[in-house]
Amino acid sequence: MGTLKNLNSKHLSTEQVDNANTAIDTLKENLGEILSNLTSDERRRYGSVSEQNKLFVNKVYDFRKNQPDLSSPDVDWEEFINDFNSRNTLEALIARLQKLFTGITNAKTLCDHDNYQAALDDYAYTNYKAGTSDPHFEAKQKELKQFFSRSKKANAEKTDEQK
Repeated sequence: MGTLKNLNSKHLSTEQVDNANTAIDTLKENLGEILSNLTSDERRRYGSVSEQNKLFVNKVYDFRKNQPDLSSPDVDWEEFINDFNSRNTLEALIARLQKLFTGITNAKTLCDHDNYQAALDDYAYTNYKAGTSDPHFEAKQKELKQFFSRSKKANAEKTDEQK
């Protein structure tokens, strides 16, 4: 069975690309004031709220909402509620963006695959034509051959190491 070709034959128009870039710019502009650049150390330190701890926060929120007289006076409850609501909103945005990101990544993967398969077909044709002593194809073959010599050497070295 041969390799599947042209797995992604749908392409964005210039207008669609421009609109997507404008939408990303608008999103960055609208979210800019809340975006934060954390160091990896800060992400480890502050990002350690486990699912169990999130359930705990939800339970405290429920108590605050349903029985506010049981809430600590030491907590800034307005800020707590704002953080709680923002967290839920951001979580929903992240889920939507991750789904979009996955779809875009998958479309790019199909384009990469299609390009590589077409390039292999062109290389096979180049090898065929170089066999007819066409100097133009011989020069092209020489240029393209470099992309395969490394893998052959690496495979040969692996085979030698396994002996």
